[in-house]
Amino acid sequence: MEPVPDAFVSFGEQGAQLTYGSYLRLPQLLSAQHLESDPPAHDELLFITIHQVYELWFAQLLHELEAVRAAMTAGELWRAQHLLARAHVIERVLVQQVDVLETMTPQDFATFRQRLAPASGFQSVQFRELEFLSGAQDPGYLDRFRGLTDDESARLRRRLDEATLWDAFLAVLRDAGLPADDDEQVLASVRAVALDRDRHSAVWALAEALLQHDELAASWRARHVVMVERMIGSKSGTGGSSGAAYLRGRLPLRYYPLLWDVRSTL
Repeated sequence: MEPVPDAFVSFGEQGAQLTYGSYLRLPQLLSAQHLESDPPAHDELLFITIHQVYELWFAQLLHELEAVRAAMTAGELWRAQHLLARAHVIERVLVQQVDVLETMTPQDFATFRQRLAPASGFQSVQFRELEFLSGAQDPGYLDRFRGLTDDESARLRRRLDEATLWDAFLAVLRDAGLPADDDEQVLASVRAVALDRDRHSAVWALAEALLQHDELAASWRARHVVMVERMIGSKSGTGGSSGAAYLRGRLPLRYYPLLWDVRSTL
């Protein structure tokens, strides 16, 4: 590959080939907020913006967690832990964004909420991809949600067929010479790792990073359900779900129950 001449400028005011706005596709990005309320409800723009930002972060998390899985599979435990640390920071941002949404009052939300039906956060395909990739695979979701496009159904089915982060972690245990063929073996192996951190420091650090990912996902679900109860009380969701009752039923979900169970054996 030939070196680029010093006189060649492909960015900024001189080059005029790539600008901040064109690189980030700002005209498309900033024109993607279409209000359904008429007359326009002031807080609907906030509602749309928050959820679009969530979807951008979900896309980034999928990008990072796919790389975490690949790193574990390749035995690059340092890289897997590094990328999980980044995912943790993003997940904390997701929790904090609820504070912004809660500046909207229930009365203001009510001015445009019915315009959203039958749309619902329950329909976020990327959020389900994150759950499937993390290890909480639920094939029944594809049957419960009838609004999936063919492309969205195919994406979720691919997630159900591919290895999860937990599958990759089990491979890490086996690579370390530890048995991981059933839950009893996995629990014993993780306990052995926990009790011999000098020998298994990288594996233990990775296990803790996965547990942190699990905990932060649980924190988001808990924060989310309280926000929903504050906004709509016990009303049904716009997509037909039971609203807060459905969300509360999701609170016990754990991606890696064995990593939690091992605490009781130490």
